[in-house]
Amino acid sequence: MKQTSRVSRREALTTALSLSLVAGLSLSARSAAAQQAPSSAKILVAYFSRTGNTRVIAGQIRRAYDADLFEIQPADPYPEDYEAVVSQAQRERDAGYEPPLGATIPNIRSYDVIFLGFPIWGMTTPPVIRSFLSGHDLSGKTLIPFVTHGGYGRGESMTVVAEHAPRSRLLGGFTLQADQERETLSQVTRWLGGIQIGK
Repeated sequence: MKQTSRVSRREALTTALSLSLVAGLSLSARSAAAQQAPSSAKILVAYFSRTGNTRVIAGQIRRAYDADLFEIQPADPYPEDYEAVVSQAQRERDAGYEPPLGATIPNIRSYDVIFLGFPIWGMTTPPVIRSFLSGHDLSGKTLIPFVTHGGYGRGESMTVVAEHAPRSRLLGGFTLQADQERETLSQVTRWLGGIQIGK
């Protein structure tokens, strides 16, 4: 009997994104900060990723700079369901809520450069990114965002980052459209709408 390998949708999307980034992102990441960070700088890559898109970029930057890696996570994980996440994130954004973090970085002062990665949720940063910025003193550090979005750009995310880390040196960073999840859901919805079950 022939065995088939089952790969989750998330793994497949992450693999596809990884392959598309490998060729160019290392150079892009280096060019974004090579002139700003001396070779002796201690570098941290901190990121939040729900679907894996931002995680792929974080890993590429970590390898490019031999940096430390930290995954930002809320104490209570967001739901797996896409629509439930959208609804919760909107409520948290509207209320100005900053969810407690699952962990913080006790030695944040030892880093000179911090790459900060996150997806765009509702045209802004996810609430947990505000929590991360509020919970860590980034004074005097070079802060380089890398952002994934579903087609509407960075929104007001850079304003939020600047407001929550006012004494850091904020660079332009990297932005990538990565809307696989939303587009997949849209395509499946259209497909399901055409099925005539029981007719």
